Amino acid sequence: MRLMFGLVLLVGIALAGGAVMMARNYISAYQAELANERAARAEVVPTVEVFVANGPLRYGETLTQDSVRKVRWPQDSLPEGTFTDAAVLFPDPTRPRFVLRAMEKDEAIMAVKVTEPGEDAGLTSRLEKGMRAFAIRVDVASGVSGFLRPGDRVDVYWTGRVDTAGNQSGEVTKLIESAVSLIAVDQSAGGDLDGAVIARTVTVAVAPQQVAKLAQAQSTGNLSLALVGAEDDTAVTDRIEVDQRSLLGLAEAVIEAEPERERVCTIRTRKGADVVEIAIPCTN
Repeated sequence: MRLMFGLVLLVGIALAGGAVMMARNYISAYQAELANERAARAEVVPTVEVFVANGPLRYGETLTQDSVRKVRWPQDSLPEGTFTDAAVLFPDPTRPRFVLRAMEKDEAIMAVKVTEPGEDAGLTSRLEKGMRAFAIRVDVASGVSGFLRPGDRVDVYWTGRVDTAGNQSGEVTKLIESAVSLIAVDQSAGGDLDGAVIARTVTVAVAPQQVAKLAQAQSTGNLSLALVGAEDDTAVTDRIEVDQRSLLGLAEAVIEAEPERERVCTIRTRKGADVVEIAIPCTN
């Protein structure tokens, strides 16, 4: 009886040991296959850690370490100007960065969307080298019904009276600037305005020569803005000008010149009581 019990125990131990070895081999093979798959996936899509917004960020907010977090981003589609090092994004706690453009959650933090360390988030930070800020007066009609936002591009049209040939005064509308960038609407430079805002002024970024042109145009006539599409990169090279005659399809009035009369030169002589004119050749 004891011999039978011992044989059963040995067989049970042998079976249990075999089961443990089989399970261990299966788990090891599964882990090896999983590691190989992860390695292959990493080789197919290489990634890099970048900083993204931890929540919605609005213009003028201070960028802090709590407002960003790191995520893995495909290296091939990495946006230009993203931050991968915290020491670069936050080099000095006493000189914070400020948000220049509104960002949503999980949007990559880019150099163009934030200020330099310690730099103010005013208009000066949005002006490129050589550009100037110029304010244009607008109303509900000339300001595209209040749908303008900082970052949009507009065409600027001038309407006024000009002296034409023959000292005749006529009203003309002409395109004077194309695809000008807006950097502020009233006192807001952020692009997170809610709904339509009826602005009184818009601020554009232009070169000094364009400032002189816009100032002259604003003082001598009325300026109107036309919104340019976000993906429209068409360059306007044609001269665009409309007056009242071309608007109504009227032909220009042609003034015929009177034929030049033949010049006749005479002298007067008196014969008795009569005065007689005698034709003579003209000397000049």
